Amino acid sequence: MSDQGAHIPREEAHAPREEAHAPRDEADVPPSESFRAQVERALDPLPEGASLPHVWGALGAAGALAGIYHRTGRDGPVVDPRRLGALLAATDARGDNGVTLGVLVQTASAVPLLGSAPAGSPAARVYAQALRGATTVALAATDAAAPGSDLAGLGTEVTVKGDELTLSGGKRWATGACLAGHLLVLARHRPGRHFTSFTWVLVPADAPGVTVENAGTDLLPGSATGHVEFDSVRLPADHIIGRPGRGMASFARHMGTERLAGAQWAVALTSRVLDETRAVLQGRRVDGVPLWHNDVVRRDFAVCLVKVAGLRALYETHARGIVEEQDLAAATLLKSAVGLAADEVLSCCAQLQGADGFLPGRAQQIRAEAAVLGIGGGATGLLLAGVADGAQPLLERLRA
Repeated sequence: MSDQGAHIPREEAHAPREEAHAPRDEADVPPSESFRAQVERALDPLPEGASLPHVWGALGAAGALAGIYHRTGRDGPVVDPRRLGALLAATDARGDNGVTLGVLVQTASAVPLLGSAPAGSPAARVYAQALRGATTVALAATDAAAPGSDLAGLGTEVTVKGDELTLSGGKRWATGACLAGHLLVLARHRPGRHFTSFTWVLVPADAPGVTVENAGTDLLPGSATGHVEFDSVRLPADHIIGRPGRGMASFARHMGTERLAGAQWAVALTSRVLDETRAVLQGRRVDGVPLWHNDVVRRDFAVCLVKVAGLRALYETHARGIVEEQDLAAATLLKSAVGLAADEVLSCCAQLQGADGFLPGRAQQIRAEAAVLGIGGGATGLLLAGVADGAQPLLERLRA
C-alpha cells in the first residue's frame, strides 16, 4: 500500500484543522446499489493483463473514480464506503492483485490528498486529470533513509527559495511509480521529527532529476512498484501541496480510509479464493467421493468463511466512523484484523488446494502477494501494540 508500516506521530491528532471546503455536487452516477455494475461495464472491454494506467483510465472515463467521493471535507474528498468497496471488488474480480493495489492506493490516499489543493494549483489540475483517468499518481512515502514504520525519520528533503523548490532524496516501494504520470512525495522541509516538519510535493514523473527503477520483485507485477531517486529536482514552489507542515497531518487524515479500503479488498480477495478453493474441493475425488464431503475439509473451510464474514461485519460496523470522523482507533483495529485474518484464510486455502495451489495465479501465489495487506499501510505487529494501548475504551464499548 502507501508504505511499509507507517507510524504517524501521536501529535497529528492535535494538529490544527483547515476550514472545510464547500461541498461539491454529487457525481452523476447511479445509486450505490448499481454502482458495481457501472464499474464492471467499464472494465469488461479491457483485455486480460491490462496495465494499471489502462484500468485506471477505463474507470475514470466511466465516471467511476469521481463517483466514489460523495462530498468534499476539510482535507479533500470523502469516499462513500459502499461505492469504494464496490469499485475494489469489481477490480479484484479481474484477478490482478497488483493492479487492484494500485487502484486502492490512489483512490484511498493519493487522489484525496491532491483533492485538498486550492483551485487553480498544479495539484488541483492533476486531481481533475486523475479523476478522469487521464493520469496516475504514485504515493511516495516510504523513504530510502528510514524503515517504512519510521516516517518521521525520512531523509527526503525539500527546500523553498523564492518561487522555486528543490527536492532531494529517495523513496522505496512506491506503488505505481514505474508507470505514473505524477509522484506525490512526502518530504522534510525542516529538521526534526516533529509532525509539523513534513510536507507533500507534487512531482511530474518526467521532471529532470527524477529516476524511477522497478522494485525488482516477482510479486504484484501489475502494481508497477518502483524505487525513486530525486537528484536536486527543481520545480515551481506552487508544487507544494497545502501549507508547509501539514504533510503528516493530512496523511493521517486519509490513512484510515486506506485501511478501510484494505479491509474491503481483503474480503473481496479472500472470498474469491475461497470460491476457487470450494470448486477445487468439489472437483477432486478420493475413492469416488469429492473432497468437499470430507468433514475435516469442510470444517477448515467453514472456519475460513466465518473469519471472512466477521471481517466484513467489522468494516461495515466501523466504515462510517473511519471515513466521516477519522476514527483512527477503529482503523487500527480493522487493519490489525485484516493482517491476521487474510493470512490465515489464504494459508488454509493454499493447503486445501494441495499441489494445484502452486499453479500460476493460484492460492500459493495469491497468499504471497496478499502479504502486503499485513505490511503496507501499517505492519500488523506494530498496529497490535496500538490496539493494546486502546484496550480500555474498546473493552468498555464491547461490554456496553
